[in-house]
Amino acid sequence: MTIDEMVQKGVHLGHQTSRWNPKMEPYIYTKRNGVHIIDLIQTCSQLKTVSDMLEKYSSQGKSFLFVGTKRQASGLLAKVAIECNSFYVNQRWLGGMLTNWKTIKRSLCTLQELEVQEGTEGFQKLPKKEATTFRKRKERLQKYLGGLKGMTALPDVVIIVGQVEEMNAVLECKKLGITTVTILDTDCDPTLTDLFVAANDDSIKSLTLLCNTFLHAIQTGRDRLKDSTPGTTLGRGKTNRAAFKKREVIRS
Repeated sequence: MTIDEMVQKGVHLGHQTSRWNPKMEPYIYTKRNGVHIIDLIQTCSQLKTVSDMLEKYSSQGKSFLFVGTKRQASGLLAKVAIECNSFYVNQRWLGGMLTNWKTIKRSLCTLQELEVQEGTEGFQKLPKKEATTFRKRKERLQKYLGGLKGMTALPDVVIIVGQVEEMNAVLECKKLGITTVTILDTDCDPTLTDLFVAANDDSIKSLTLLCNTFLHAIQTGRDRLKDSTPGTTLGRGKTNRAAFKKREVIRS
């Protein structure tokens, strides 16, 4: 990826200078018309480092969780996550999604049970009111947890888009010692993530360019893993592959 490509996609455009985090100063090239301009030479280097690490983690069979609930990122993250057999949260981060994993896991089991029940003859015979209540419960669980179907353990790596918006996820990862990779805009804190790429996290063009690079790295690592150990389970622990096929892309 070249700097020209990044400029065309607006990767260099940060926030207004009044909305910056001073900790991002080392990664800012200049300011123009009241907007901080990100140093793309550093961004290129960071993207190479992150891509190499994602490929390495993937080749080791590690699991990935994409987190991004802002409108620009929602549909994109779901698509990218599904393409690389990973998980995602793109609607709302429920408190304790990681730190209270046992409860979330039970909710995922409930969702699976509801989906099975919905296809039974008994469901068809339910009174209309009960059937409506049933569907609403299932739809709520699907909306917030649908991207976690098949996840049987905590993820090894969490990829975050929108650090400011996803601070609860950031802090849960930090508390549990889970590796984080973050796209950091000029209003973010680089000390709260393990790996990062300084870039515009608001533009869909910028996010698409970066997330597709992450996708390619993870897929390359998956291919290396399959070539070296045929039949190896992708992800941490026993990943439910069938659930990947059933997951829906949830868009805001």
